[in-house]
Amino acid sequence: MNLSNLKPAEGSVSKRKRIGRGQGSGKGGTSTRGQKGAQSRSGYSRKFGFEGGQMPMQRRLPKFGFKNINRVEYKAINISTLQSLYEKTGLTDINIEVLKNAGLVSKNDLVKILGKGELSAKLNVSAHGFSQTAKQVIEAKEGTVTVIE
Repeated sequence: MNLSNLKPAEGSVSKRKRIGRGQGSGKGGTSTRGQKGAQSRSGYSRKFGFEGGQMPMQRRLPKFGFKNINRVEYKAINISTLQSLYEKTGLTDINIEVLKNAGLVSKNDLVKILGKGELSAKLNVSAHGFSQTAKQVIEAKEGTVTVIE
């Protein structure tokens, strides 16, 4: 075998369908577009959400709800997660970099520490937000809480 006799596998390449090349081809006349209507015309492109004249979904369903543009979205991390992170790494200073390296948060996430779980270690935690419970649990173990602005 060499470059001069290479061929694709049998049946893997099919001939292109040449439409609109006369009646003898079997694909002439309307050129597989059907009789009349928008789809048979040249330059036709279906509008986004068009359902063939049926009332489209975005007009059938009512508008509802409210999207607060000032909402601040936090990534929630529980005390139990901090405890397991301490047990794995042995770090007592936990900040955003440590959480990022552990794969718990992404680089642009705002982090809020929540109070679910037990804490047995004295930790110095810095994050963008803390729940009241989380603050109490960390400070009860004589750890420090630092809020990042």
